[in-house]
Amino acid sequence: MDQERDRVAALIRVMNDPGAPPMERFLACRDLTEEAEAAGFEAVIRAAGDPEGTPWYDYSIDRKFSVDSTFSQLALAVDVSSYEIEEKGTAALRREAFRALVRLADTQYFEDRLGELIDSATVRATLDEIQDVVGRGVRALAAGEEQRFDLATQLVDLACSVAPVDVPASVDLAMSVLRVSASPRTLEHAVTIVYRAEGSEIREFGEYLATVGNERVRTKVRESFGASR
Repeated sequence: MDQERDRVAALIRVMNDPGAPPMERFLACRDLTEEAEAAGFEAVIRAAGDPEGTPWYDYSIDRKFSVDSTFSQLALAVDVSSYEIEEKGTAALRREAFRALVRLADTQYFEDRLGELIDSATVRATLDEIQDVVGRGVRALAAGEEQRFDLATQLVDLACSVAPVDVPASVDLAMSVLRVSASPRTLEHAVTIVYRAEGSEIREFGEYLATVGNERVRTKVRESFGASR
């Protein structure tokens, strides 16, 4: 036990050491977060409060869009932490860390992960934040603001996370994005909503996607209708 406490304390020292290499500080933060340590979650929340001011920002770059990928990795670490939050007593901090990350979804890239990682309980707790960030992103898209990554698809992924919790909200969020930006990739991601829920509203949404989408989208919609029955 003492050895484990010493190891965690060493990680915290590295993470908080201004003189340590930024990548080592990031890896320490990631490891602490994966292990559901309060210090890890607190660091994620601080980083989300000032993304580009974070010491390790841009020290890990996504290959597809050549933008920072550290927040994507931290989101994955927050997800992995679910196995230890009860033992560590940090469930509330984990939820706040996810909430902080969700607020960044219109400005930071999450490598198609964020919508997949958020569990239903966290979606319920962060639904207001999800709706707010999707709204901000839609306004940015509608205004023609230059985007560093595929924002529309990332917003649709968040809408997909809502489907098991609130079908009307999920469809409304996705449609708000698709009205201003409906690339084949974004439409394909939107089919996830049809996989995750049932009902007349879902069928209408699926039929809409099949109407406006390409053959790949239509095939996925047909498959999703079969899978949901």
